Amino acid sequence: MRKFFPFLDWLPNYQKNYFLSDLVAGLTVGIILIPQGMAYAMVVGLPPVYGLYASLVPVLIYAFLGTSRQMAVGPVAMDSILVAAGLGALAITNSEDYIAMAIFLAFMVGAIQLLLGVMKMGFLVNFLSKPVINGFTSGAAIIIMFSQLKHLLGANIPGSNKFHQLVLNSIDNLGDTNLFDLIIGITGILLIVLLKKWNRRIPSILIVVVLGILAVYFLRLEAFGVKVVGDIPTGLPAFQVPSFSIENIVSIWPIALTLALVGYLEAISIGKALEEKNKKETIDANQELVALGASNMFGSFFQSYPITASFSRSAISGEAGTKTTVASLFSVVMVVITLFFLTPLFYYLPNAALASIIMVSVFGLIDIPYPKSLWKYNKDEFLVLMITFLGTLFIGIKEGILIGVLASLLLMVYRTSHPHFAVLGNIKDSDYYRNIYRFEKDVIVREDLLIVRFDAQLYFGNANFFKSQLFKFINAKGPALKGVVLNAEAINYIDSTATNMLIKVIEEIHQRGIQFYIAGAIGPTRDIIFRSGIINELQKEFLFVRIVEAVAYFDNPSSASAIREKVAQQNRNIGN
Repeated sequence: MRKFFPFLDWLPNYQKNYFLSDLVAGLTVGIILIPQGMAYAMVVGLPPVYGLYASLVPVLIYAFLGTSRQMAVGPVAMDSILVAAGLGALAITNSEDYIAMAIFLAFMVGAIQLLLGVMKMGFLVNFLSKPVINGFTSGAAIIIMFSQLKHLLGANIPGSNKFHQLVLNSIDNLGDTNLFDLIIGITGILLIVLLKKWNRRIPSILIVVVLGILAVYFLRLEAFGVKVVGDIPTGLPAFQVPSFSIENIVSIWPIALTLALVGYLEAISIGKALEEKNKKETIDANQELVALGASNMFGSFFQSYPITASFSRSAISGEAGTKTTVASLFSVVMVVITLFFLTPLFYYLPNAALASIIMVSVFGLIDIPYPKSLWKYNKDEFLVLMITFLGTLFIGIKEGILIGVLASLLLMVYRTSHPHFAVLGNIKDSDYYRNIYRFEKDVIVREDLLIVRFDAQLYFGNANFFKSQLFKFINAKGPALKGVVLNAEAINYIDSTATNMLIKVIEEIHQRGIQFYIAGAIGPTRDIIFRSGIINELQKEFLFVRIVEAVAYFDNPSSASAIREKVAQQNRNIGN
């Protein structure tokens, strides 16, 4: 029971001195959550009030089911971008159909996350590599920044999820720029950036919101064409079952799966970062999936769109001294107060001010140092990053992440099908055998003995590569070669295709009058060697624990060790 309801662990031990810390932290996060929620709803293409709805029930559910005490969940830039990209082609933004689909999307995302969590399948997120996430995030951030130009300029600029189209649309409509909107937007950007540099504790976003409202109200800027948020419904969201249809499920499930994985990846990344900073934090990856899934599912019944953990608000939560998830409850209270009593004040909030908040927030998602470092030490992964980045920019946000995943999987397949294959030699005056090209001066290479190391599992994808490379090494040795030792310590698995290949390779080597040895195989690999029939062609006396023993036996067959004899006789699946 405690595993699925983590609050049962900390609630009975809640201390009085925690209350003030949680209160201050919760209110601090709430002050940021309210304008951010409204801004991110605008990114999605929803009325701003839906950002507040997404800050209620999901936050409440996570407070009781989440394993991180400091993580702040709710509307975030990344998920908002993905929702906009996924639904933009299916319905008109701000329409009733679009709103219904965004809410149903939250239900589907939650259902997928909950199912994955219960089935303990959080490992699936590993297929979203860091280069893919980095390239996608940076590309999506640039698109969302340019998509906000219509609010920043106060111009009627058609939207798009393609960077080049956004640029062309913006250039075509520059003449419609409203000077007052532009001044408000630029001022908002400068205030947020400068205040953060001066003191990160200053609620710069709240200041921009308040100043924007005051400027529009007292200077009557609506009369000059400044666009404002307008009427926001008062009160809590009504309970409403999301609109279900087979057609919606079929059209939405790809973006739902993407959101489920990306949202989880964001949350677990934040949770692990908090865990490193605060030793009292202990993150359960599968329970986080359950918590996020339940938050999204139940939130959808109260008109929420998909949510996950926020980098910025979680950092603020930690800095403000959050002790438990009670702090999230205080954030919810602030949202409730806003919905009941403060929504009339937001009528005069200029869209340009919200655009400035969004643009500064998503600019922080663009990571320059990481691709620079990849360019220096791993150009293959840099290529994956750039493919994802450019695909996101010019093909589309949804398509970009799929292209990136495909590129990273292709790179993984290529690497496993062409793994490192080294020729080894004996380090002088030692029992160590290392790559002859890394230790050219200090290594002894024998003409009558070839020692190789294959640094990957043997499977159908690299079986032919193994065979061709091995015979390339053998042929290079010439007629003096009498023995081949395969150092198998890095081979953790051999599939049926590779098994058949290895048996035929050993047979062909024997036909050439050359003896074949296997050394260093771990327990599971030895089990395969015995059970698959490889041992019948190899013979037990040619299976060794270490290379040095295989070499000693090659030089003097009477030198077999007792350990080698035990290894040759074992065939149980007991590990190493």
